[in-house]
Amino acid sequence: MSLQLMDLDTRTEKILFFQSEILSWFEKMGRNFPWRSSSCSEYQIIISEVLLQRTNAENVKKLYSIFLSVYPTWHSLAIAKIETIANSLKQLGLQRQRAVRLSKLANYMLENNSVLPKSREQLDKLPLMGQYIGNAVELLIFKRPRPLLDVNMARVLERFFGPRKLVDIRYDQYLQSLSFDIVQLKEMKAINWAILDFAAIICKARTPLCNECPLTERCIYYLALSSPEIYPNFC
Repeated sequence: MSLQLMDLDTRTEKILFFQSEILSWFEKMGRNFPWRSSSCSEYQIIISEVLLQRTNAENVKKLYSIFLSVYPTWHSLAIAKIETIANSLKQLGLQRQRAVRLSKLANYMLENNSVLPKSREQLDKLPLMGQYIGNAVELLIFKRPRPLLDVNMARVLERFFGPRKLVDIRYDQYLQSLSFDIVQLKEMKAINWAILDFAAIICKARTPLCNECPLTERCIYYLALSSPEIYPNFC
């Protein structure tokens, strides 16, 4: 069932409810990570997102400071051997290709005085700048409201608002539009981090803690569990 077809409330009301509850939860239960500090440099922000993509945040937390101590600047990455970088990333389960692309990005930044292009079109041409990291750069560095949409955020949004149609979240118009609308707030960073933390702590992939969730009264997934006759195709 799509968000547009639900009769619980209007799209706007449901989004406002979701934003309010998630941010309130985040104030009390949000996680503390070094890359969320306001003192982080642009380099540190990008490195954190490179490490976080497809990787458990708690695992990244253990190696983040170590990685930065070995590679404190774009220059240190640019002059490092690919295999050395690959060995550092291997501890997080990241493939060698990630090291190759990270090295290319470091060399680009070194050649361009560590200045990122401001337009999304030019940003997307850089190594490693897929949709997720590109959104992270726009959100965390350029301060533009963009969603950190990955499988974890997608899970929370789909359970609450309804499932997407396409397998690849990058091309699902419904999910892309929904996630974009949800982060149109002054607290654009907080709402992103809140959803990601909520996915890790409450709305887990296999064992969601619905009994601890503040969203259940309007959550499609929860309603499907309790009233399968109303939402037979959701779970």
